[in-house]
Amino acid sequence: MEGIEFITPIQVWGETGSYESRRQEAVKDNEPLSLFADVFRTAIDQVKETEADVETKKYLLATGQLDDAHTLPIAEAKAGLTLDVFLTLRNKTLESYNELIKINL
Repeated sequence: MEGIEFITPIQVWGETGSYESRRQEAVKDNEPLSLFADVFRTAIDQVKETEADVETKKYLLATGQLDDAHTLPIAEAKAGLTLDVFLTLRNKTLESYNELIKINL
């Protein structure tokens, strides 16, 4: 079993980049700067990717093509954490929006 790694290292989530580098890219491409939208888009993409990975691993396990059964619970845990992070981000955003609505000008 030498050379076979069953557990893959944790990958860094999609980088949001610094505001300044994102602003320079937006100016270069003549597109509006929307770092907030990019953060949400990245979070949604991560949720979709992890859910697709879980579905793939479930299929492979059910058809007997998956050699190591422990990768499915690991993928499910990753998908659960990704969804939790997204929901927390959404809840904090709604909370902030509601606070901004309450401000009297």
